[in-house]
Amino acid sequence: MRKPTHKAKILTEGLRVVHQRGYSASSVRDIIQAAGVPQGSFTNHFANKEAFGLEILNVFYAVIQRLMEETLLNDALPPLQRLRTWAETSVDSLNQNEEWNGCLLGNFGAETNSEIDVIQQRLAEIFLEQQQRIAYCLRAAVAEGELAVSINCDDLAGFIHGSMEGAILMAKAQRSSLPTERFKKILFSTLLADQS
Repeated sequence: MRKPTHKAKILTEGLRVVHQRGYSASSVRDIIQAAGVPQGSFTNHFANKEAFGLEILNVFYAVIQRLMEETLLNDALPPLQRLRTWAETSVDSLNQNEEWNGCLLGNFGAETNSEIDVIQQRLAEIFLEQQQRIAYCLRAAVAEGELAVSINCDDLAGFIHGSMEGAILMAKAQRSSLPTERFKKILFSTLLADQS
């Protein structure tokens, strides 16, 4: 009979700890204490803290990928409606319960140290993929006449993604939803307003 694994519990509780405190400020001891498992459980499942960091990054991103598939990549819906739903859902899913933890992806991006180079490389891939999904949706909006044909969809996608991550970071720092509300308002009432 196989022994039960604690990996799922370590990932779930560890993600919560890292999201609250940051990667560098979260020790393996903090993670296993939050999970309520023995110290050896961590080393049974993860070669080191960096391997754990990569896994929680991928767990967190899997939720974002599902949202992008349901919104940005959903060709059954009008493109700008897809973009709006993606932006609103992404922003509204963060900073719940007045915790103001921000976006785990942006938080990892803000941490710069040589200990997490592999994590930073994965994060760069994730950010590029997100921008490509936004650009896909923008191209559909151009094709359907919702946006002007003169728009550079790749540049605009990078701007939208960077602006959203920046707004989320500011909301975290200010402990206020004002930056993210401003982002949504400017994006849809000014930047993407009736450009056909």
